[in-house]
Amino acid sequence: MISYIRGTLAFFEEDKVVVDVGGVGYGIYMSGQDMSRLGPAGTEVRIHTYLNVKEDAMQLYGFLTRDALQVFRLLISVSGIGPKGGLGILSALTPDDLRFAVMAGDVKAISAAPGIGKKTAEKLILELKDKLHLEDALEHAAGETESTGVPGHMGDVQNDAVQALVALGYGSTEALKAVRQVEWNNEMEAEDLLKQARKYKTF
Repeated sequence: MISYIRGTLAFFEEDKVVVDVGGVGYGIYMSGQDMSRLGPAGTEVRIHTYLNVKEDAMQLYGFLTRDALQVFRLLISVSGIGPKGGLGILSALTPDDLRFAVMAGDVKAISAAPGIGKKTAEKLILELKDKLHLEDALEHAAGETESTGVPGHMGDVQNDAVQALVALGYGSTEALKAVRQVEWNNEMEAEDLLKQARKYKTF
């Protein structure tokens, strides 16, 4: 199994990159979001990979973070979603945006991904709601500490504030982004965080 590939970015194609490793070019399919974050040709890169083996081909799918790779593995575990579908979802939504869309039951956000219809989005939410956790997205946003991570109180308050924004009619992704922008202090309660988050004009 190929866990990651490190080498020189040779060139871009429409839906993949080619990485030169010791004179061998590896074609790696990537999401549009990850491809846009890569440097120009000639840049040294390290890409986490998933090897998809079919009867007539072996295809590499690549991700800039292990978190994105893990989310991709969960996506393709859903019946009806293959590697290309999973990559399409991660082109439309970041892993953290997907976590929140699943928690919020946001069928519209997920079905906006290419090749993902309403029924597939509903199935994805049903199958992954216990496997994707909002706390992970909040921890990424807060920059968890080495040993303690995000304090439990902080995660609970942020979660409550996000859910309250959604209840007020805000989109799930916008609600999460607004909460992320608020500077946290340990005295905050959900009401305080909600008031601060509503000041951000991201809706």
